[in-house]
Amino acid sequence: MRKSIRIATGLLAAVALAAQAQSMKPGLWEMQTRMQSASGDIEKAMAQMQQQMASMTPEQRKMMQDMMAKQGVSVAAGPGGAMVSKMCLTREMVERQQLPMSDKGNCTNTVSNQSASGMDIRFTCTDPAASGQGRVNLRGDSGYDMKMTMNTVHQGKPVTANLDASGKWLGADCGAIQP
Repeated sequence: MRKSIRIATGLLAAVALAAQAQSMKPGLWEMQTRMQSASGDIEKAMAQMQQQMASMTPEQRKMMQDMMAKQGVSVAAGPGGAMVSKMCLTREMVERQQLPMSDKGNCTNTVSNQSASGMDIRFTCTDPAASGQGRVNLRGDSGYDMKMTMNTVHQGKPVTANLDASGKWLGADCGAIQP
């Protein structure tokens, strides 16, 4: 389940960013993602991940943060149980529509009904198996809101999760977050 959460969170942020990449501002971006499932399994897994990060020694936490920073990402717990991630995008990355995400999950996505105000998106991943669909509403070149439904399997049981996400541009300076 944790792998599904990490892949879904990264994929959804990247899909939303990719969808508006041509008009994005380069610099530091923050994404907040909240997931809810009928069974509560996703919420439990996210809480467990957050507890594990909190219980790490400062050295272990720094090592984990450094590994993620090498991919241009930082992740933390946010308000209301949201996962908060930050990504640094250079001007060259924006121009090439290149986003800082791993290739884990073997995922593909499709964008349809694209307009200046938003688009519909679908995604499918094979490792672990997950799929979803939803809508991204754009807020110019510095933000977006997204609602998705994701389907996956946890311990042999199908799980459906609702995801609410938002992204905003924080500024041109990425600070310690590397592209």
